Amino acid sequence: MTLLARRDFSTLQDRVNRILRESLSPGSPEEALTSNFAPPVDVYEDEHNITLKIEVPGIDEKDINVSIENNTLTVRGERRFEKDEKEENYHRVERMYGSFTRSFTLPNTLDPEQVSANYEKGVLKIRLAKKVEAKPKLIKVNVEKTLEAKSPSKVA
Repeated sequence: MTLLARRDFSTLQDRVNRILRESLSPGSPEEALTSNFAPPVDVYEDEHNITLKIEVPGIDEKDINVSIENNTLTVRGERRFEKDEKEENYHRVERMYGSFTRSFTLPNTLDPEQVSANYEKGVLKIRLAKKVEAKPKLIKVNVEKTLEAKSPSKVA
């Protein structure tokens, strides 16, 4: 399954889950603790890397786990509900709380030993380097000029 198809299915599943959750639950903040969600992800590629940007605002980096196993990148995390406010003071809770898991099948062209992950301003950025043999190579094409056939000279 391609990354795009997996993301589309995951997005559809998230929407259905949210509709069911909103229609069946009274919406207390405590119930938000048990929900699952899938943070949005951008995936892009350049000649050297494939990069994923995952929106996870409000989640401590210690609550995020990134792993690679059998060509599958898995990101797990949890957004905890803040207990500082009293439950009855909330008028509305729209932010998603609970745990999440996102998995991505990686192409064989990536080097699983060359992975970096940075967390800044609520965005987890995972960079996966391509193997040297998978990087595009520029091949110069030499064009040889051929001499045009000369017309026979007149002998004088």
